Amino acid sequence: MLTRKQYELLMFIHERLKETGVPPSFDEMKDALDLRSKSGIHRLIKALEERGFIRRLPNRARALDVVRLPESVTPSLQQRPRRPGFSPSVIEGSLGKVRPVESAETLPEPVIVPVMGRIAAGVPISAIQTQSHSITVPPEMLGGGEHFALEVRGDSMIEAGILDGDTVLIRKTDAADSGDIVVALVDEEEATLKRLRRRGASIALEAANPAYETRIFGPDRVRIQGRLIGLMRRY
Repeated sequence: MLTRKQYELLMFIHERLKETGVPPSFDEMKDALDLRSKSGIHRLIKALEERGFIRRLPNRARALDVVRLPESVTPSLQQRPRRPGFSPSVIEGSLGKVRPVESAETLPEPVIVPVMGRIAAGVPISAIQTQSHSITVPPEMLGGGEHFALEVRGDSMIEAGILDGDTVLIRKTDAADSGDIVVALVDEEEATLKRLRRRGASIALEAANPAYETRIFGPDRVRIQGRLIGLMRRY
């Protein structure tokens, strides 16, 4: 899954290679994505390279090649051949002057995520309910895996930026690192949103509000149901 900026840069490089056979310069990429410095472009290229979308060709200036495109891009774009050094006659457009066009045909579709009731950011409530409704979420907020959403009730996580009434996005997992904010099921009957801390053989569920105490349990009493990856808020 790509972020919006990673997607824009990948498509910009792809279109430039398709038109001219030569990748854009870092200055051209910076201007096209409206970034202030080339360091941001370096980070985006590294991320695209690590995800297998582009590769750098050794011993060549401005040597970038697009290995693959996201699955959401139509096959005709991915399979269109490119001849090195070939410069076709094209109608002059905005490539290299403005950001790549964002259209419904090229941008990833929003993801439908089920809302599984409410979660306590305060005193734990009964276990997570069945699905109440669904929301649409930009795919760049999610990444891989299975996800669900919960409506927050309570103020125990306010110092972590999670407020009463927020909708939190959760990636399903039964494992988490110490310091992660998780959905924890205690004694199979009460669910809460807290920061996980491992203390020897015990598990601490830590609030982000000094008005609430940290609760400590044996490992057999707490089951991780997911890890927080984002939130949505209405004003």
